[in-house]
Amino acid sequence: MAVMPRRVVRKAITGVVVLLVGITAAALIWWSASGVDLDPWRSGPPPYPWASLVRQEQRWRSEGLARRVAHDYVPLDAISPELVLAVTVSEDARFLSHGAVDGGALRDAVRVWWAGGRLRGASTISQQLARVLFLSPQRTITRKLREVKLAWWLERELGKRRVLELYLNVVEFGPGVFGAEAAARRYFGVAAAHLDAGQAAALAAALPAPGLDNPAAASERWQWRRRRIEERARLAVELRRKLATLTAGEQTADPADPLR
Repeated sequence: MAVMPRRVVRKAITGVVVLLVGITAAALIWWSASGVDLDPWRSGPPPYPWASLVRQEQRWRSEGLARRVAHDYVPLDAISPELVLAVTVSEDARFLSHGAVDGGALRDAVRVWWAGGRLRGASTISQQLARVLFLSPQRTITRKLREVKLAWWLERELGKRRVLELYLNVVEFGPGVFGAEAAARRYFGVAAAHLDAGQAAALAAALPAPGLDNPAAASERWQWRRRRIEERARLAVELRRKLATLTAGEQTADPADPLR
């Protein structure tokens, strides 16, 4: 078996090192800016229609339906603590203990995708907010990477409290029903501040598939989720306390964020 000359080996190794350095530099440059102006999102109502709302309006127009979305912004302290807790335990129970991304869950999701499975799961509340505000619903690795970067920047620039406030105001709870206030009034005839534990669990149960599973449809899958969320919320005493502290004041991104 012929042995490659040392000169050729050194040249090959140098080429690989240069390639890796170039890839790393490009990744750092890409990561160094969010690509979105987040200043308008720091406080108050959404400054302009967000991606998921625009998609819903476009869908209705394409179907020839003259419908309008329901949305009313309210600050976090005007949303029932029961709903804050129910949404957190159902969508991202470790929201206050990890950074913008749950590294372990993300690695598992990518591993499944790499093995030929569907790219799914692992999205934190911050990642979901990034997707709802700025991204398409396509399940691709490119979109997932953009979602991860935007989630990191959202927490870095806005903090966890504002991320949670925005999420509860822009996420869809039913067909065209965006945000806690519109959902509370649509399904229960009360303000978001007055939702009880059962109503909160009912709304949180709609989040995975609001078009199909919501309090109006009351599907079997929705009913199962509602019971499960209600039980988890009842047991989440420590998380309730931490969320109450968060709601009362500002909190910045977790310095332990593995991607920070």
